[in-house]
Amino acid sequence: MSSYKTKLSSINTFIFDVDGVLTDSTVILDSSGEMVRSMNTRDGYAMQYAVKNGYNVCIITGGNSPMVKQRLEYLGINDVYLAATSKTACLEEYINRKGIDLNQVLYMGDDLPDFSVMKQIGLPTCPKDAAIEILQIAEYVSHYNGGRGCVRDVIEQTLRAQGNWPIPT
Repeated sequence: MSSYKTKLSSINTFIFDVDGVLTDSTVILDSSGEMVRSMNTRDGYAMQYAVKNGYNVCIITGGNSPMVKQRLEYLGINDVYLAATSKTACLEEYINRKGIDLNQVLYMGDDLPDFSVMKQIGLPTCPKDAAIEILQIAEYVSHYNGGRGCVRDVIEQTLRAQGNWPIPT
């Protein structure tokens, strides 16, 4: 069994970046100047299912989109750090406030702002199309690209490993 599969049994917290993880890194500018992103509904299902089943789900992003926050809150995710200038500072505030052990955290990031956080937590993961530096430090690289099911992939694997996915294998 690979190292990351062993770690899945102790994960109780999922932390995700937005652009390049929950989205495909594409930003569309509409005529009003709003930056439009799309999110995968299966990723959304997995996140809300994890929240409803007692897992911590947190978002840390450098972006500052009210629409992204609204979507995440709709899914039941209340720990959303927008406009994060230091993802490490957000991580520290979050785990201290919640009393979370870093070894129980799965983090998924895709680019250089995620690097320092990924070096601190128990299980660093990334989408298949992450930046090379992130691919090199991830203990698990999803078979899915950002915004295309990579979040569902890691949540489902974790919940299955713990016997908490709704339909057993």
